Amino acid sequence: MAERTMGEATRDTYGRVLIELGAKNPDVVVLDADLSSSTRTSKFRAAYPDRFFNFGIAEANMVGAAAGFALAGKTPFLSTFAVFMMAKGYDQLRQSIAYPGLNVKVVATHGGISIGEDGPSQMSIEDIALAATLPGFTVCLPSDQVCAYAILHQVAEQPNSCFVRVGRPRVPIVYDANSKITVGKANQLADGSDVTVIANGLLVSEALDAAEILGKQGISVRVLDMHTIKPLDDAAVAKAAKETGAIVVAEEHSVIGGLGAMVAQSAARSHPVPMEFVGVQDTYAESGLPEELLERYGLVAVDVVRAVKKVVARKG
Repeated sequence: MAERTMGEATRDTYGRVLIELGAKNPDVVVLDADLSSSTRTSKFRAAYPDRFFNFGIAEANMVGAAAGFALAGKTPFLSTFAVFMMAKGYDQLRQSIAYPGLNVKVVATHGGISIGEDGPSQMSIEDIALAATLPGFTVCLPSDQVCAYAILHQVAEQPNSCFVRVGRPRVPIVYDANSKITVGKANQLADGSDVTVIANGLLVSEALDAAEILGKQGISVRVLDMHTIKPLDDAAVAKAAKETGAIVVAEEHSVIGGLGAMVAQSAARSHPVPMEFVGVQDTYAESGLPEELLERYGLVAVDVVRAVKKVVARKG
């Protein structure tokens, strides 16, 4: 398989971007729930202490305060682990942010099962589904540091609320530094004619590895990075369905309600084709090393290969 440079964790990219946003816009404020060293908002705290607010282990209160900042004309970025953000702050996100349509940026870290040893109580496998149901929210999951950098800068300029999941582990770089990445538009990273793999987050690099393996076996695989789950790039889904006739969706999220569900709805509206889904099945994970967990729960290249072969066989 092709060698890819290991990049930084997307949470580290978030820390860097916050400093740039703080210098550019004096109305940017950052809120955290006692996890700033892990979410990397501590970098902003050090640079702009008067614009950083720690709410302790009180996520719901933090979300309510973010609504107040937004109503006062500020651009609040609020962060904690994805599981705490959505499990403890969802009611306030719904009532105080989504319902009035406020401009709040939610950047949740430590999503998925790749956080490893912290265990299932801190693994978020539902966050994308929950965020996507919030009316008016843009929802993104960048695949590497280049993608994260572009997306975070773009959502900062949007007038609506946004949810961006960033991760704990370092991830391979899949983009060149000059790649064009636009919120709401999928990026094609490999071309193919037999099947399309639509992935996001750390599953993008696994999809590329799978495409290389399958190419040597005579199966031509297109790979799309669907870094924006909402609004979904329906045109890219329709094009892939029409041109390749089969789709596999790969994500570090429950197979219920996440990217797979969004892509399936989109394909059903435009051009229904056989589909398979690589993701966390209807289960919680357990504590372990990230690479062991990804393998155990079916989120590595060989699992994408298996799904591709299955869906290609269904094409008839």
